[in-house]
Amino acid sequence: MLPFAQGQLAWPSGPVLFLRARDGAALRQFPLSQVVCEQSFRPDAELLERAGLRVVADAAEDGVRYPLVLVLPPRQREEARALLARAVQLASPGGVVVAAMTNNEGAKSGEADLKQLAGLAGTLTKFHCRTFWTRPLGEGTDEAMLRQWSALDAPRRIEGGRFLSRPGVFAWNRIDPASALLVECLPNDIAGHGADLGAGWGFLSLSLLARNSAITALDLYEAEARALALAKENLSPVASSARVEFRWHDVTAGLPERYDFIVSNPPFHTQSRADRPDIGQRFIAAAAEALKPGGRLWLVANRHLPYEQTLNERFGDVRVAGERDGFKVIAAIKARR
Repeated sequence: MLPFAQGQLAWPSGPVLFLRARDGAALRQFPLSQVVCEQSFRPDAELLERAGLRVVADAAEDGVRYPLVLVLPPRQREEARALLARAVQLASPGGVVVAAMTNNEGAKSGEADLKQLAGLAGTLTKFHCRTFWTRPLGEGTDEAMLRQWSALDAPRRIEGGRFLSRPGVFAWNRIDPASALLVECLPNDIAGHGADLGAGWGFLSLSLLARNSAITALDLYEAEARALALAKENLSPVASSARVEFRWHDVTAGLPERYDFIVSNPPFHTQSRADRPDIGQRFIAAAAEALKPGGRLWLVANRHLPYEQTLNERFGDVRVAGERDGFKVIAAIKARR
């Protein structure tokens, strides 16, 4: 918001689109009623809604073009380029795209990319961040590059065509080795109603349903809507009698159901890759609260993460079920008392 606060850019009178929007005090200096936010990460979407902002799943659906498009590109380069292309496509003729990134998440690359795509009118650096914006959009846009970049984060087949994934989601182009270890350690007698916390594109849930016919229902919880949509596609051809539900949900806020079993490969860092073991600890706490007495949890994590105290405080029986390549699988049973 710095170029607007400094008067280098004028705030328009018409609608403003904010892609990958996040709430913040700087944004609230402007008329929030004008702003349409698109955010696929559930915790950020909920914060925007609580602030009174309008949040939509797909800004392109209503066909509106915007005189101003704000965008916070992600760290992953292909996903970021696709998002910048989308911002340009959603801007009206003569409109402006303004992007901002922190320096340690690829701000210089993002600036170079937007310059290459549409040309730049200005740039500012402050707070270890960089913001950069286009000239009024018109004939200077590279249409061929726009089409090419728009397809960079499109869903695609991975692992020999077995799964559908896309750039930007966790472990998007491979089976995550921690999840693979967890699957190897899971028993074949899992039964009842269960949950997959932080389900990603669905690998753990696919493995569970393939190996355990006594599962009656499985709920996939995932905060990133882009990943959850892939999980729906990946699980759609599975031949199972289990009822499967897909929940766009922030696990750290707790779970709405009671479960016989839970599996999880919880996130432990922010988008900037900084370690956040408290996220995994909250996943463990949410699992403990949601499990029925005697319910079982299987969790995989980096070996160095400090989860044991949280596990021992909340479960009656905790053991290491497997270790490899710096990862550990924990099996825990909720006390019956």
